[in-house]
Order: sequence, then C-alpha cells, then structure tokens
Amino acid sequence: MEKKSLRHSALLRWLVLVLISALLFSTYWFYDFFSGIKGLMTAELGISSEEYGRILAATTFANMLGMILVGGLILDRWGIRIAGLVFGALAFLGALVTAFSLMGWFGSDKETMVWGAMGGRVLFGIGMEISCVVITRTIVKWFKGYEMALAMAVNIGFGRLGTALGMAVSPDLAGGTVAPAVNFAVVLIGISLILFVLYLFFDLRLDRQEGKAVPEAAEDERFRLADFLQLITNRSFIYITLLCVAFYAAVFPLLQYTPDLLVNKFGFSYALQGGDEFLLWGSASLGTTFIYVLLFVFGLLFSLWPPALKTFQARTGAYLLLLLLFGTYVYVLQDVFAAWLQNGPKTASLIPMGTILFTPIFGSYVDRKGKAASLMMLGSGLLIFATLSLSVFNNVYLGYAGLLSLGIAFSLVPAAMWPAVARIVEEKRLGTAYGAMFTVQNWGLGFFFWGIGALLDWVNRDRLAAIGEGQAVYDYTWPVLVLVGIGVISIYLAWQLKQADKAQGYGLENPGALN
Repeated sequence: MEKKSLRHSALLRWLVLVLISALLFSTYWFYDFFSGIKGLMTAELGISSEEYGRILAATTFANMLGMILVGGLILDRWGIRIAGLVFGALAFLGALVTAFSLMGWFGSDKETMVWGAMGGRVLFGIGMEISCVVITRTIVKWFKGYEMALAMAVNIGFGRLGTALGMAVSPDLAGGTVAPAVNFAVVLIGISLILFVLYLFFDLRLDRQEGKAVPEAAEDERFRLADFLQLITNRSFIYITLLCVAFYAAVFPLLQYTPDLLVNKFGFSYALQGGDEFLLWGSASLGTTFIYVLLFVFGLLFSLWPPALKTFQARTGAYLLLLLLFGTYVYVLQDVFAAWLQNGPKTASLIPMGTILFTPIFGSYVDRKGKAASLMMLGSGLLIFATLSLSVFNNVYLGYAGLLSLGIAFSLVPAAMWPAVARIVEEKRLGTAYGAMFTVQNWGLGFFFWGIGALLDWVNRDRLAAIGEGQAVYDYTWPVLVLVGIGVISIYLAWQLKQADKAQGYGLENPGALN
C-alpha cells in the first residue's frame, strides 16, 4: 500500500497554493500598479510617456539576456526552497530601490529618478520572473496527478487579483502623490515573503516523507546540454514559446497604458469624486479591495463547487444559485460600478476582473475536456477584437466590449498554456523550460513596453510641442493598432501548435491530457 504524504491531502495542497500564490499576488501588484498612477507620475514628477515606457521595459532587461533561463537552471539544481528565498528577496530589494528612487533619495532631478527606478525595476524583474518559475514548478510538485490545471488557473487568478487591485487601489493610496502608492506595493512583497517562508516548512516535510531530502540530487536529473538542445528542437515547445511571446507582448503592455488610453480617448477621469467611492470603514482602498476579493471568491466557487457535485441536477442547481448570488452582488453595487465605468484606472482594473472569474473556470474545463490549443486560438481571436475596438473605433460601448474580450482572452490563453507546457516537457526539466519561455517572452515585453510609449510621444509630437507633456490629449490609435497584428500572429502560432501536437502525440486536445 502506497504511503500517504502531505500532497495527498486536498486541504494541505490548497493551503500550500495560497501561501505560494501570495508572492505572485504581491509581485504582480508591483509589476502593474504604475498604470493606475501614470498621469500622476507625469503631473508630479514630469515623467513622459517614453520615460514611463522605459521604466516598465527595464523590468525585462536582465531577463532578455537569459537571467530567467539561468534562474531556471538554478532552480533545477538548488530546488524550490533556496531559489524561492533568493529570488523573492531580490524582487523585494528591487522594489525598495524603485521606491527610494522615485522619492528622490538618490537625487531629486528627473533623470536620476528615472534611471534609479529603471535600476530597481531591473532587479525586481529578475526576482519576480524567477519567482514565477519557482511558483509554477511548486504547483507541479504538489498537484501533478490531481487538479493541476485548476490549481495553475487559481494561481494565475491570484496574480490577476494583484494586477486589478494594484491598478484600482493605487490612485486611492496615492492621494495626489506617488510615494504612498509605491511604498505600499513594497510592503506587500515583504509580507508575501514571510508567507513563503511558512510554506518552506511544508515543503521540507513533504520531501522527507517522499524520500527527497535533496530533490535534485539524483545524477540522472542533472541538467545536460543535450537536454536543452532537445528542448529547443521540440516543435510543440517552440510554437508554445513563440505564442507566449506574441500574446503577452500585446496584453501586458496594453494593460499598462489602458487607464491613460481611456482618459485620453473617451474622456474618462483619473480620480473618483468623493460621493462615487465605495467606502469600507471609511476607506476607499478597503472598499475596492472588498469588491475584488468577493469577485475572486465567486470565481473560485464557480470553478470548484458545481464540478465537484455528482449529479447533473445538483450541478445545475449550484450554478443557478451562484448566478443568482452574483447577480445580487452586481445589483447592490451597480452605482459603484457605474461610477467606475467613467474612471480610467477603475475601468482598466476591470480587465483582470474577467480573468479572476474565468481563469479558474477555463482551467477546470481544460482538466476535464482538454482542447488546450483550440482555446489558445480562441483567446488570440478575442485579442484581435479587443485591440481593434480600442484603436480604430471611437464608440465607448464597443470599447467596453473590447475590454471584456481582453479579460476573457487573458483568461483563456494562460489557463490552457501553462498546463500544456507541463505535458510537453518532463517534470525534471520544467524549471529550464519555463525559464526559456520567460526569457524569450521578455524580449517582446521590453520592446512593446518601451515601444508603445515612444510611439505615443512620436505620433503626438505636435500636440506635445504646442501644449506640453501632461496637458496634451494623446491619440492612441496607432500604438494600439500595432497590437492587432500581434493578435493575428498569435492565432497562427496556436494553429501551428495544434498541428504539431497532432504529429507528436502529446494529446493537448484530449480530455484529461494535461495531468
């Protein structure tokens, strides 16, 4: 009879997921919260769109040169515990440097602040991206053979919750100045590191139970160059890596500019009026957090509760009850959402709202039905619609539809992609595989983070010359229209992945194929 270990307990598996996902939550908050205060950074610090894009792009610089791949190799050799602590601490250090720079600790002139913030984002980017690899590798360790796709989807949901709250709450925390919003984001990473340390005790006990006190010590699990060459000559791995680059190079940069796009294109505001805020214990920040946490809970309930019921009637009843409760939730908060839909940062923060609801649902669907490559194609198609709606057309309701489509696409593709990688690549090489994917991804992210800001300044150069930075109304048409082509490329790559899978037999389209 097989000896039971900690990972056989569903309660402990999901507790572990919460502990490690806190680090993802906090780093995604820090990664994306600047988008909610872009206008404030211009007004208070004089930072242009190009400089804003350069600060964001700096997050990817070291990772463009293969630092994530090196981190993946380190993870395969050092294991989850040491790698997680080292790179989580590096993310925290980078966040501190960024905060000190923007507060003028290293010099109060704009150039010093920009270059200091870039340096901090470089360190943060290394720590964050490799921490993401550690977290993904940890989920595989605890959930393979169980609800792995669902666990990855829930984990992604934590990251999207961090993004949504970072965008929505940062303007409230700022209160007219950049420093409070930055400082709060740094503190969050520190708290998440403490929770990761708590997880380490579970990880150590699991390894002892399963006879893996040093998990990567076996000679046949050591990394060899031949293994890496085999990885980069695998057709399915190549296509899913290129799809990862194309899709995220469109979505993440667009997300960083969406609040400013809505303010400039549709006349939204940057700040809510006092009567429009939802207050909890007198705090707008706590009120916004409460709304998003409830939404996250609804996403979990939709994905976890009905599928666990045995009969069709029970599942149908559960879905109907949840829909009724969710409808009531939206009805009670309708005035709040109506105010949000006229506010740039709050409306943009609703993009991750779709991911919080739908990523766990799509992850559960992948667990039960497969269709991973097909879902990636669908998500890429929704990306095309979203970018067309936000660039070519000037109808605000079509813009809302585009944001909703972007949120759903942001759910579909990751929920299908990351479990598919675990099927294509051997578990002992997943650190290297994810590291390689994130390395190439950062080339796309860095180019488009900076490129959109630079193109935005260039196409609006006459307005900037006549009126000045921070007062001109920016035309976002061409910067966003470029991303439509990225969506077309994404569909093509997802289709090629589907064809490669047919030839190589990984079964990405088959039910239950990803465990």
